[in-house]
Amino acid sequence: MKVAVVNCGSSSIKYEVFAEKGLVRLARGLIEKIGGPEGRLRQRRWNPDGTVEERSERRALSDHREGFEFMAATNRSDRIIGDESELLGVGHRVVHGGERFHEAAIVDDGVLAAIRELVPLAPLHNPSNLLGIEVARTRFPGVPQVAVFDTAFHHALPPRARHYAVPHELYATHHVRRFGFHGMSHAYVTAEASRHLGRAASELNLVTLHLGNGASAAAVQGGRSVDTSMGMTPLEGLVMGTRCGDIDPAIPYHLMRHAGMSIEAVEEMLETRSGLKGICGESDMREILDREAKGDDLAGLAIEMFTYRIRKYIGAYLAVLGRVDAVVFTGGIGENAPAIRERACEGLESLGIAIDRTKNASADGAVSEIQKDGAPVKVLVIRTDEEWEIARQTVEAIRRGKGGSG
Repeated sequence: MKVAVVNCGSSSIKYEVFAEKGLVRLARGLIEKIGGPEGRLRQRRWNPDGTVEERSERRALSDHREGFEFMAATNRSDRIIGDESELLGVGHRVVHGGERFHEAAIVDDGVLAAIRELVPLAPLHNPSNLLGIEVARTRFPGVPQVAVFDTAFHHALPPRARHYAVPHELYATHHVRRFGFHGMSHAYVTAEASRHLGRAASELNLVTLHLGNGASAAAVQGGRSVDTSMGMTPLEGLVMGTRCGDIDPAIPYHLMRHAGMSIEAVEEMLETRSGLKGICGESDMREILDREAKGDDLAGLAIEMFTYRIRKYIGAYLAVLGRVDAVVFTGGIGENAPAIRERACEGLESLGIAIDRTKNASADGAVSEIQKDGAPVKVLVIRTDEEWEIARQTVEAIRRGKGGSG
């Protein structure tokens, strides 16, 4: 049997296919420009002999239903999934699970309705996630669809970390609380750190840093998230590609009062024109590092702000945890930008965190250690695999639903 993983966007479908046994990756694909004059599918397939086949096709796709048909036809012709009888289940990434969903859930009408009710908390993501589930249910009616929630890893945050210092009735009436995101990534690298260090996750305290266009930190105590930088929405916390992260909450209404900006304009600015892009006009860290090397002052400022905020969160979470076994870098920037890792850890030697420049520059593979010899805190670079984590949770949810482990 096989497991498909789907991450549906407003005009795209990302998908991966895994063998149920061992969760071996069989294929990865992206369908984009749905609704445009010419959609495109790109797919990579891993063969049993270790070779890789790549495919690229173009076709007009009027909606996501046609996108799913395109995906299914390609999978049939490439002998990845012959028909739905080969599918154990389809796992869907859902960004916001609110307070109801503490783990992955097999989708029924009630689960769909609950996800729909959470759209106001994730208006940019949950509608597309819902669309993918609804189309997949129609296309594969006999296959369990499983919703895997980005917020679930953080569901057990203690009250002191979960609540905001606003009138407490807002928690009950409008769900005003910290939820946290990037849960699949934080969960995956926690498990990988445990495996690499040869210790049970329940014995480990970690600071995990998912650094990409979206960025978040988590304090992980005994394998459980006890604090995280993103809040009620993914806007809070670290400086991100286009999102502001932590700001004075008075800034929005200052801009509305004195700059004549509407609520919608302020929201759009903080979500899409802030962060690294707002500082230097660019959100791609590779470009920003290149510009800084050429003497661009605003690019240098963007990097300083980005790494300074990370350093502040590392220090804060060391205080929260008391004892830290490892700091973990992951995500596109965390895995691929040695300069960012080094600068994020500058000045933390007195806290036991010290990076070896040679190890840092050569970090490669699934897990790398980059701390100086003898440093009390490990510094790990771990390649995240959120799709694999979704597949794992999908299989677990289906087995729970069957009441067994077979």
